[in-house]
Amino acid sequence: MILNRENKNNQVKNGLYIVSTPIGNLGDITLRAVEILKKSDYILCEDTRVSKKLLERYDIKSKLIANHKFNEKKILSKIIEILKLNNIVALISDAGTPTISDPGAILVNECLINKINVFPIPGPSAVSSAVSISGFKEKYFFYGFFPEKNIQVQEDFENLSKLDSSIVFFISSKKFNKSIEIIKKYFFKRKILICREMTKYYEEYIRTDIKNLEPFKDTPKGELTIVISEKEKIKKASLTLEESDKKNIQKMIKKLSIRDITDLISQKSDVPKKEIYNYCLKLKNEK
Repeated sequence: MILNRENKNNQVKNGLYIVSTPIGNLGDITLRAVEILKKSDYILCEDTRVSKKLLERYDIKSKLIANHKFNEKKILSKIIEILKLNNIVALISDAGTPTISDPGAILVNECLINKINVFPIPGPSAVSSAVSISGFKEKYFFYGFFPEKNIQVQEDFENLSKLDSSIVFFISSKKFNKSIEIIKKYFFKRKILICREMTKYYEEYIRTDIKNLEPFKDTPKGELTIVISEKEKIKKASLTLEESDKKNIQKMIKKLSIRDITDLISQKSDVPKKEIYNYCLKLKNEK
Protein backbone atom coordinates (compact mmCIF):
# COMPACT_ATOMS: atom_id res chain seq x y z
CA MET A 1 0.00 0.00 0.00
CA ILE A 2 1.29 3.47 -0.94
CA LEU A 3 0.58 6.16 1.62
CA ASN A 4 -0.06 9.76 0.70
CA ARG A 5 2.59 11.87 2.38
CA GLU A 6 1.68 15.34 3.54
CA ASN A 7 3.24 18.20 1.59
CA LYS A 8 5.01 20.22 4.28
CA ASN A 9 5.71 23.18 2.02
CA ASN A 10 2.79 24.61 0.08
CA GLN A 11 5.19 26.58 -2.09
CA VAL A 12 6.30 23.40 -3.85
CA LYS A 13 3.58 22.09 -6.15
CA ASN A 14 2.77 18.40 -6.31
CA GLY A 15 3.96 16.58 -9.40
CA LEU A 16 7.00 15.21 -11.17
CA TYR A 17 10.25 17.20 -11.13
CA ILE A 18 12.94 16.48 -13.73
CA VAL A 19 16.05 17.40 -11.74
CA SER A 20 19.47 17.87 -13.34
CA THR A 21 22.40 16.58 -11.29
CA PRO A 22 26.20 16.99 -11.67
CA ILE A 23 27.93 15.30 -14.61
CA GLY A 24 31.08 14.79 -12.53
CA ASN A 25 31.96 17.33 -9.88
CA LEU A 26 29.37 17.05 -7.08
CA GLY A 27 29.64 20.79 -6.47
CA ASP A 28 27.88 21.46 -9.78
CA ILE A 29 24.32 21.33 -8.49
CA THR A 30 21.89 24.22 -8.19
CA LEU A 31 20.44 25.44 -4.91
CA ARG A 32 16.96 24.85 -6.27
CA ALA A 33 17.80 21.26 -7.21
CA VAL A 34 18.92 20.57 -3.62
CA GLU A 35 15.75 22.21 -2.29
CA ILE A 36 13.44 20.14 -4.51
CA LEU A 37 15.26 16.90 -3.73
CA LYS A 38 14.99 17.55 0.01
CA LYS A 39 11.27 18.25 -0.25
CA SER A 40 10.52 15.31 -2.53
CA ASP A 41 8.54 12.44 -1.07
CA TYR A 42 10.27 10.07 -3.48
CA ILE A 43 13.32 10.29 -5.72
CA LEU A 44 13.51 8.10 -8.81
CA CYS A 45 17.11 7.27 -9.75
CA GLU A 46 18.95 5.02 -12.21
CA ASP A 47 21.38 3.48 -9.73
CA THR A 48 20.70 4.05 -6.02
CA ARG A 49 24.38 3.42 -5.21
CA VAL A 50 25.48 6.25 -7.49
CA SER A 51 22.73 8.63 -6.35
CA LYS A 52 23.42 8.05 -2.64
CA LYS A 53 26.86 9.65 -3.01
CA LEU A 54 25.26 12.89 -4.13
CA LEU A 55 22.32 12.75 -1.74
CA GLU A 56 24.51 12.06 1.30
CA ARG A 57 26.74 14.99 0.33
CA TYR A 58 23.75 17.34 0.65
CA ASP A 59 22.00 15.55 3.52
CA ILE A 60 19.01 14.56 1.37
CA LYS A 61 17.00 11.78 2.99
CA SER A 62 14.03 11.33 0.65
CA LYS A 63 12.95 7.78 -0.15
CA LEU A 64 14.66 6.31 -3.25
CA ILE A 65 13.05 4.19 -5.96
CA ALA A 66 15.19 2.56 -8.67
CA ASN A 67 14.03 3.67 -12.10
CA HIS A 68 16.19 2.53 -15.01
CA LYS A 69 15.79 1.32 -18.59
CA PHE A 70 15.27 -2.28 -17.49
CA ASN A 71 12.35 -1.63 -15.13
CA GLU A 72 10.84 1.76 -16.06
CA LYS A 73 7.86 0.17 -17.85
CA LYS A 74 7.29 -2.35 -15.08
CA ILE A 75 7.06 0.27 -12.31
CA LEU A 76 5.28 2.92 -14.37
CA SER A 77 1.82 2.30 -12.94
CA LYS A 78 3.21 2.36 -9.39
CA ILE A 79 4.85 5.77 -9.95
CA ILE A 80 1.69 7.20 -11.52
CA GLU A 81 -0.30 5.98 -8.51
CA ILE A 82 2.16 7.74 -6.19
CA LEU A 83 1.85 10.95 -8.17
CA LYS A 84 -1.94 10.81 -8.21
CA LEU A 85 -1.84 10.84 -4.40
CA ASN A 86 -0.44 14.38 -4.62
CA ASN A 87 3.13 13.47 -3.76
CA ILE A 88 6.22 15.35 -4.85
CA VAL A 89 8.40 13.05 -6.97
CA ALA A 90 11.83 13.93 -8.37
CA LEU A 91 13.46 12.10 -11.25
CA ILE A 92 17.27 12.13 -11.48
CA SER A 93 19.78 10.23 -13.61
CA ASP A 94 23.27 9.08 -12.70
CA ALA A 95 24.60 12.31 -14.20
CA GLY A 96 23.23 15.31 -16.06
CA THR A 97 19.69 16.00 -17.22
CA PRO A 98 17.18 13.11 -17.10
CA THR A 99 15.41 11.94 -20.28
CA ILE A 100 18.35 13.17 -22.44
CA SER A 101 19.72 9.79 -23.58
CA ASP A 102 18.60 8.54 -20.15
CA PRO A 103 15.37 6.95 -18.81
CA GLY A 104 12.39 9.18 -18.09
CA ALA A 105 10.58 9.96 -21.36
CA ILE A 106 8.10 7.11 -20.82
CA LEU A 107 7.18 8.47 -17.38
CA VAL A 108 6.91 12.07 -18.58
CA ASN A 109 4.52 11.07 -21.37
CA GLU A 110 2.39 9.02 -19.00
CA CYS A 111 2.19 12.00 -16.64
CA LEU A 112 1.00 14.20 -19.50
CA ILE A 113 -1.69 11.65 -20.40
CA ASN A 114 -2.85 11.63 -16.78
CA LYS A 115 -2.68 15.45 -16.53
CA ILE A 116 0.00 15.29 -13.80
CA ASN A 117 2.23 18.34 -13.46
CA VAL A 118 5.77 17.98 -14.83
CA PHE A 119 8.39 20.61 -13.92
CA PRO A 120 12.01 21.03 -15.14
CA ILE A 121 14.77 21.85 -12.66
CA PRO A 122 17.55 22.89 -15.05
CA GLY A 123 21.22 22.36 -14.41
CA PRO A 124 24.24 20.41 -15.67
CA SER A 125 24.21 18.82 -19.13
CA ALA A 126 27.12 17.13 -20.87
CA VAL A 127 25.72 18.31 -24.21
CA SER A 128 25.59 22.05 -23.50
CA SER A 129 28.85 21.88 -21.50
CA ALA A 130 30.72 20.36 -24.45
CA VAL A 131 29.22 22.73 -27.02
CA SER A 132 30.00 25.76 -24.84
CA ILE A 133 33.77 25.13 -25.00
CA SER A 134 33.94 23.73 -28.54
CA GLY A 135 34.38 27.01 -30.37
CA PHE A 136 32.12 25.57 -33.07
CA LYS A 137 28.86 26.88 -34.43
CA GLU A 138 26.26 27.49 -31.70
CA LYS A 139 23.62 25.84 -33.87
CA TYR A 140 24.00 22.14 -33.09
CA PHE A 141 22.27 18.79 -33.52
CA PHE A 142 22.30 16.36 -30.61
CA TYR A 143 22.31 12.77 -31.81
CA GLY A 144 22.74 10.87 -28.54
CA PHE A 145 24.53 7.54 -28.28
CA PHE A 146 26.10 5.87 -31.31
CA PRO A 147 23.91 3.06 -32.70
CA GLU A 148 25.05 -0.49 -31.94
CA LYS A 149 24.96 -1.70 -35.55
CA ASN A 150 27.38 -0.32 -38.14
CA ILE A 151 24.74 -0.33 -40.86
CA GLN A 152 22.64 2.06 -38.77
CA VAL A 153 25.68 4.27 -38.20
CA GLN A 154 26.28 4.45 -41.95
CA GLU A 155 22.67 5.38 -42.69
CA ASP A 156 22.53 8.04 -39.98
CA PHE A 157 25.94 9.53 -40.79
CA GLU A 158 24.95 9.84 -44.45
CA ASN A 159 22.12 12.17 -43.35
CA LEU A 160 24.02 13.93 -40.56
CA SER A 161 26.94 14.79 -42.86
CA LYS A 162 24.57 17.01 -44.84
CA LEU A 163 23.72 19.18 -41.82
CA ASP A 164 25.41 22.56 -41.63
CA SER A 165 25.65 22.53 -37.85
CA SER A 166 27.76 21.14 -35.04
CA ILE A 167 26.87 17.56 -34.10
CA VAL A 168 27.10 16.12 -30.57
CA PHE A 169 27.45 12.41 -29.78
CA PHE A 170 27.80 10.20 -26.71
CA ILE A 171 30.00 7.14 -27.19
CA SER A 172 32.02 4.67 -25.12
CA SER A 173 35.77 5.10 -25.48
CA LYS A 174 36.06 1.47 -26.62
CA LYS A 175 33.54 1.97 -29.41
CA PHE A 176 35.12 5.30 -30.33
CA ASN A 177 38.38 3.62 -31.35
CA LYS A 178 36.43 1.26 -33.61
CA SER A 179 34.43 4.13 -35.16
CA ILE A 180 37.25 6.44 -36.21
CA GLU A 181 37.35 5.28 -39.83
CA ILE A 182 33.63 5.79 -40.32
CA ILE A 183 33.84 9.23 -38.68
CA LYS A 184 36.60 10.12 -41.13
CA LYS A 185 34.55 8.80 -44.04
CA TYR A 186 31.65 11.18 -43.44
CA PHE A 187 33.25 14.15 -41.65
CA PHE A 188 36.77 14.17 -43.12
CA LYS A 189 37.06 17.96 -43.51
CA ARG A 190 35.64 18.92 -40.11
CA LYS A 191 37.15 19.45 -36.67
CA ILE A 192 36.39 17.46 -33.53
CA LEU A 193 36.36 18.03 -29.78
CA ILE A 194 36.60 14.95 -27.57
CA CYS A 195 35.54 15.49 -23.94
CA ARG A 196 36.54 12.95 -21.30
CA GLU A 197 35.79 13.01 -17.56
CA MET A 198 34.19 16.47 -17.82
CA THR A 199 34.30 18.53 -14.58
CA LYS A 200 36.29 15.80 -12.80
CA TYR A 201 39.90 15.98 -11.58
CA TYR A 202 41.29 14.18 -14.64
CA GLU A 203 39.11 15.98 -17.19
CA GLU A 204 40.62 16.04 -20.67
CA TYR A 205 39.72 17.88 -23.87
CA ILE A 206 41.23 16.78 -27.17
CA ARG A 207 40.92 19.06 -30.22
CA THR A 208 42.03 18.05 -33.69
CA ASP A 209 41.10 17.89 -37.36
CA ILE A 210 39.14 14.73 -38.11
CA LYS A 211 41.55 13.84 -40.92
CA ASN A 212 44.29 13.58 -38.24
CA LEU A 213 42.19 11.60 -35.76
CA GLU A 214 43.97 8.64 -34.15
CA PRO A 215 42.75 5.88 -31.78
CA PHE A 216 43.51 6.07 -28.06
CA LYS A 217 46.60 3.98 -27.35
CA ASP A 218 45.36 3.23 -23.85
CA THR A 219 41.58 3.04 -23.95
CA PRO A 220 40.24 5.43 -21.29
CA LYS A 221 37.39 4.48 -18.99
CA GLY A 222 33.83 5.73 -19.24
CA GLU A 223 31.87 7.53 -21.90
CA LEU A 224 33.01 10.33 -24.17
CA THR A 225 31.11 13.37 -25.35
CA ILE A 226 32.25 14.40 -28.80
CA VAL A 227 31.40 17.49 -30.82
CA ILE A 228 31.97 17.59 -34.57
CA SER A 229 32.21 21.05 -36.11
CA GLU A 230 29.91 22.51 -38.73
CA LYS A 231 30.79 22.28 -42.43
CA GLU A 232 33.74 24.36 -43.50
CA LYS A 233 32.60 27.29 -45.62
CA ILE A 234 34.46 27.22 -48.92
CA LYS A 235 33.71 29.17 -52.07
CA LYS A 236 33.32 26.44 -54.62
CA ALA A 237 32.25 28.41 -57.68
CA SER A 238 35.76 28.63 -59.15
CA LEU A 239 36.92 25.15 -58.11
CA THR A 240 37.39 22.56 -60.85
CA LEU A 241 38.51 18.96 -60.98
CA GLU A 242 42.25 18.40 -60.98
CA GLU A 243 43.82 16.03 -63.49
CA SER A 244 44.55 13.50 -60.76
CA ASP A 245 40.86 13.45 -59.81
CA LYS A 246 39.86 12.98 -63.44
CA LYS A 247 42.23 10.03 -63.81
CA ASN A 248 40.81 8.42 -60.68
CA ILE A 249 37.27 8.87 -61.97
CA GLN A 250 38.23 7.32 -65.32
CA LYS A 251 39.50 4.24 -63.46
CA MET A 252 36.35 3.93 -61.34
CA ILE A 253 33.72 4.73 -63.95
CA LYS A 254 33.31 1.13 -65.12
CA LYS A 255 33.19 -0.36 -61.62
CA LEU A 256 31.17 2.10 -59.53
CA SER A 257 27.98 4.08 -59.89
CA ILE A 258 28.13 7.82 -60.57
CA ARG A 259 26.72 8.50 -57.11
CA ASP A 260 29.39 6.39 -55.37
CA ILE A 261 32.17 8.05 -57.37
CA THR A 262 30.79 11.51 -56.59
CA ASP A 263 30.71 10.73 -52.86
CA LEU A 264 34.25 9.32 -52.86
CA ILE A 265 35.83 12.21 -54.77
CA SER A 266 33.97 14.90 -52.81
CA GLN A 267 35.33 13.59 -49.50
CA LYS A 268 38.87 14.57 -50.47
CA SER A 269 38.15 17.42 -52.84
CA ASP A 270 36.57 20.86 -52.51
CA VAL A 271 34.99 20.59 -55.96
CA PRO A 272 31.17 20.86 -55.90
CA LYS A 273 29.40 17.50 -56.12
CA LYS A 274 27.44 18.75 -59.12
CA GLU A 275 30.64 19.27 -61.14
CA ILE A 276 31.96 15.82 -60.20
CA TYR A 277 28.61 14.27 -61.13
CA ASN A 278 28.51 16.06 -64.49
CA TYR A 279 32.03 14.93 -65.33
CA CYS A 280 31.10 11.32 -64.54
CA LEU A 281 27.96 11.63 -66.64
CA LYS A 282 30.00 13.00 -69.51
CA LEU A 283 32.35 9.99 -69.37
CA LYS A 284 29.40 7.60 -69.27
CA ASN A 285 27.84 9.19 -72.35
CA GLU A 286 31.12 8.97 -74.23
CA LYS A 287 31.24 5.18 -73.81
